[in-house]
Amino acid sequence: MPTKKTTPPTSATKIAAPADTLGRPLHDLRISVTDRCNFRCPYCMPKEVFGRKYKFLPQTQLLSFEEITRLAGIFSALGVRKLRLTGGEPTIRRDLPKLVQMLAAVDGIEDLAMTTNASRLAKMAAGLRKAGLGRVTVSLDSLDDARFRKMSGAEFSVGVVLDGIEAARRAGLPVKINVVVRRGVNEEDALAIAQRYRGPDYIVRFIEYMDVGTTNGWRTDDVVPAAEIIETIGRELPLEAIDPNYRGEVARRWRYADGSGEIGVIASVTQPFCGDCTRARLSADGRLYTCLFAPRGHDLRQLLRDGATNEEIETFLRGVWSQRTDRYSEERTSKTPGDDKVEMSYIGG
Repeated sequence: MPTKKTTPPTSATKIAAPADTLGRPLHDLRISVTDRCNFRCPYCMPKEVFGRKYKFLPQTQLLSFEEITRLAGIFSALGVRKLRLTGGEPTIRRDLPKLVQMLAAVDGIEDLAMTTNASRLAKMAAGLRKAGLGRVTVSLDSLDDARFRKMSGAEFSVGVVLDGIEAARRAGLPVKINVVVRRGVNEEDALAIAQRYRGPDYIVRFIEYMDVGTTNGWRTDDVVPAAEIIETIGRELPLEAIDPNYRGEVARRWRYADGSGEIGVIASVTQPFCGDCTRARLSADGRLYTCLFAPRGHDLRQLLRDGATNEEIETFLRGVWSQRTDRYSEERTSKTPGDDKVEMSYIGG
């Protein structure tokens, strides 16, 4: 595991971190390392989009590991302390442990995590942990094999994912499990997953089905409100609300009354948390998005490849963030789900 940190080479390291127009600091950066995925979850990357299959980015359009690491250092100088690797599916990116090792050495980064479907985690967990990965979040929408295949579009059993979760635990990686709950599809799985992963080794977070992107056919009728999820689980496993760990934590936390662990709910639809959002997102092709629901991004890849200095890129980022006004979930109406928005598969949620 890396022990030596590399200081981001920028002259503005000691300058105060920027805040946006609503006073929200920049604290978290989510980095998509690939637009490819071996799942076809209908809420993220359906098998076809308007009758056409996905056309993935050529390798030359992806940010290199060196470019990602350089940007991570610049973001660190602006106050980012948490990095999360996403996709598509990040474990598909070749030599991913090498990137993890490079990012783990960036000065100022306190938390390096990854979101994954865990399909390749059984083979990779130990190596990722050794490279410096701090924790993983695994997407798991059902324990039932038929519903799992329907929700994920995967061509293999849910057991592959369950094995990946167990491998991460054995490797010493703290594991969170994300469950997207969709009305009429997998509500009954919420309690089953809570029961299976109840205890100190895992935290399960249930996510309201969101209108990310424009291709998933989202409807308000598909949303199972977080309050309903908590009520359902609480009838069998009594729960108590607990305080957030930090400002900007997206999950509302609940612990089991008997002290056997905790769960969370992410209620972007019924209980928006835009007011405390500290997250920026970097797409696989190097575009910066300041909101999960943003219609367009800012091209950082072009700046990098045109020879911009770190100071020039930092000034650009400071300007983008200081002008940020995003609060989509607080402004959501019956019309906004049809607005043009970046697809989740490009920025990793």
